[in-house]
Amino acid sequence: MLQQQTDLAFSDVVEETVRDPQIGELVSALSGQDYSGQEKTMRLTFMKPSMEPLVVTLSVDASPGCGGIVWPAGQVLSNYLVRRDRSFFQDKTILELGSGTGLVGIVAAKLGANVWVTDQAPLLDIMRQNVLRNNLSSRCTVAELNWGDPIPADIPAPDVVLAADCVYFEPVFPLLVQTLCDIYEKKPEILFCYKKRRKADKRFFAMLKKKFTWEQVMDDPDREIYNRDSVTLVRLYRLK
Repeated sequence: MLQQQTDLAFSDVVEETVRDPQIGELVSALSGQDYSGQEKTMRLTFMKPSMEPLVVTLSVDASPGCGGIVWPAGQVLSNYLVRRDRSFFQDKTILELGSGTGLVGIVAAKLGANVWVTDQAPLLDIMRQNVLRNNLSSRCTVAELNWGDPIPADIPAPDVVLAADCVYFEPVFPLLVQTLCDIYEKKPEILFCYKKRRKADKRFFAMLKKKFTWEQVMDDPDREIYNRDSVTLVRLYRLK
C-alpha cells in the first residue's frame, strides 16, 4: 500500500511503493502532499514482475520552487519506463527536460541509459544531490537548460527525450515548444506526460500542434487508471 507522511524532519523518509494496482491511488495522494517547511527525503520503490524492485531516493525541497518536489506525471512516466524491457535503455542517450528533482532521468539511468537531467539554475543543486544519493554520477549528468535558449553544445543529441509535468506556467509555453523543436535533430522518441489542471493548458497544446502531432501511449496497462486522475502519457512526432 502507498504510505504518505508529511511535515517530516530531514532525517525522516517518505516511503512510497509504486505497484500496478496502486498507481491511481498514488497520483491522487501525491496531488495532496505537503512539501512546505524543511527539506525531506523521499524513497520510491517501483515494482515490476520478474525484476528486482527499483529504488530511488530523492531530496525534495519546495524552496527552489515547484520543481523541487515530486509530481504525479513524473511518477507515472517513471513507472512506464520501469515496465519497458531493459534492452531498450542500453547504449541510449536520454535527455530529460524540466527534470526538477531528477526522478524520471534517475530511473532511466538506473535502467541502464546514459542520461542528461536538465532544468533551470535554481534546481541544479537538488538534482546533483539526488544523482549522488543514487550513485549515478557515471551515468547521469546534470546540466542547465533554459527552454527557448540554444541547446548547450555539451549536451549530445538524444535518442529519447523525457518530459513530465512541464505544462504549468503559461509564459514559458512557447519556449518549451521551441526547445522540443530544437532537440529533434536525431528524431528522438519523445515521451511527454502531463496532468490536466487548468483551461490555460489548452493553449500549450494549441501551440504544440503547429509543430508536432501526438498519440497516447497505448502499451501501458495502467493507462485507464491514471487517465481517470487527469494524467496522460503521449508520444510526440514532429510535423514535416
